[in-house]
Amino acid sequence: MPVNIEFSDRLKELPPYLFVEIDKAKREALDQGRDVINLGVGDPDLPTHKHIIDALCDAARNPNNHHYAFDSGMPELRKEITIWFKNRFNVELDPTSEVYPLIGSKEGIAHFPLGVINPKDKVLLTDPAYPAYRPTIQFAGGKVISVPIKAGSNWLPDIRKIADYKDIKMIVINYPNNPTAAVATKEFYTELVNLCREKNIIILSDMAYSEVYYDGQKPLSILEIEGAKEIAIEFHSLSKTYYMTGWRIGWACGNPTLIAALAKVKTNCDSGIFQAIQVAGIAALKTNEELIEEMRQTFQNRRDYLINGLRSVGWKIEPPKATFYVWAKIPKGFNNSMEASKAFLDKADIVVTPGNGFGENGEGYLRMTLTVSRERINEAVERLRKIL
Repeated sequence: MPVNIEFSDRLKELPPYLFVEIDKAKREALDQGRDVINLGVGDPDLPTHKHIIDALCDAARNPNNHHYAFDSGMPELRKEITIWFKNRFNVELDPTSEVYPLIGSKEGIAHFPLGVINPKDKVLLTDPAYPAYRPTIQFAGGKVISVPIKAGSNWLPDIRKIADYKDIKMIVINYPNNPTAAVATKEFYTELVNLCREKNIIILSDMAYSEVYYDGQKPLSILEIEGAKEIAIEFHSLSKTYYMTGWRIGWACGNPTLIAALAKVKTNCDSGIFQAIQVAGIAALKTNEELIEEMRQTFQNRRDYLINGLRSVGWKIEPPKATFYVWAKIPKGFNNSMEASKAFLDKADIVVTPGNGFGENGEGYLRMTLTVSRERINEAVERLRKIL
């Protein structure tokens, strides 16, 4: 007789992970021999820079790097992060207490609620939002309260409405934003920090797309705001900036107590980042700014190419100010985002992400990535020209 094994209740309560389902649909189309253009998952198509690969190779050959890593990361890496942060945001960080390297920012964001959220604690989460946030809060026993964000407010939550919520433990924000590509203003951050200090609310800021911006408009770190270090922790990633999505390396920085909470969870869950990858991370943070500007220019060119192409077929879309996502209202003729995304795949062999996968306030929108070549973007536009 087979053993009856069931998922835990917390797993049963989770919907299928959006990007796994998208990848499944893409693979099914590929198995049928179809030429699929993937505008669904934000994974840069360009290779990691050579100097970073060389640093990894040299470090991997060093036997001293073949052991368990320090839980808190190499001191050299933490120091390099503080130098990078000072140069980029003009914010001083203590490398021993205000910085903590991670096996990718997603991992850190998953572990952090376990260190600060108790069962039934209320956590505010913008809607739409990156789908990975919600499960991390639920795994910690927290109660997610959705905060609607709309195009009319530039996809920023209303501070006055946030102030109306009672007994909130934490708020999760993400700017530059996935999926909407919105950028936070200094006024918004200042009001949010002041409110959260007054009400003793933790701020989790995800800034994975800090360096993917356009037209020279650099996004702000919330830690640039006076008083933010009293209540904020911010998560950064090397994935997007340096084409290192598969390497899994990032960091958290900010309030020392929040960093310590994350560190205590992680020391009980993992043994740190493979040290050779940390060495490569140091090399990445020292990358010549010209290469980073080339990255931004590549995505800006693709952005303009896609936007202009879609406008030529009658689809009116505003260009994003940051990230490598285009967030667009569904074209005329479709009733909802799932219907539109299914039609794109079935009729044009194009994978896009339906907006309702990011929350109910994402309904009526599609998210498209800029992580394919201009040639493939052109092909996508021509295919859409035939079905729109």
